[in-house]
Amino acid sequence: MTAGQEPVQEQTPPPAAGWVVVAWTPDEFGDAALEHAIAWAAEGAAAGGRGVAVVNGTRGDALVDERFAAPGGLADLAERLRGTGLPHVVRQEMGRDVAEQVLDVAAELSARLVVVGLRHRSPVGKLLMGSVAQRILLTAECPVLAVKPGEQPA
Repeated sequence: MTAGQEPVQEQTPPPAAGWVVVAWTPDEFGDAALEHAIAWAAEGAAAGGRGVAVVNGTRGDALVDERFAAPGGLADLAERLRGTGLPHVVRQEMGRDVAEQVLDVAAELSARLVVVGLRHRSPVGKLLMGSVAQRILLTAECPVLAVKPGEQPA
């Protein structure tokens, strides 16, 4: 699988109405974020369309990171995105802070929205590990939509 900021799957031309960047993980939290990102991007179809940029990353500091998608998971993701008919790009990177990866893609694409899935964490867990979603919420230069599993897109 591609490491670094290389697109895994992309459709061109870029969307006229901008990009929705989603911090995606291959679990219920990532699926919730992706559902909302697709719904928001689809709403922009009348304005020339919006695209979905999916970012999946890991710092690579653990032997196994369940939030870093395997090649099969990325193939399923790409197929799901193709089915939407929306312009899309999937990026996967190892080695940098995940929040920075998401924010860098959002800045590069001049994102209109960033979507993140929220997971419950204890105060001690936040202190020791930090929170990707929190750093994105506090640092993004565009609006951020934070969602939980079970929430349906409006």
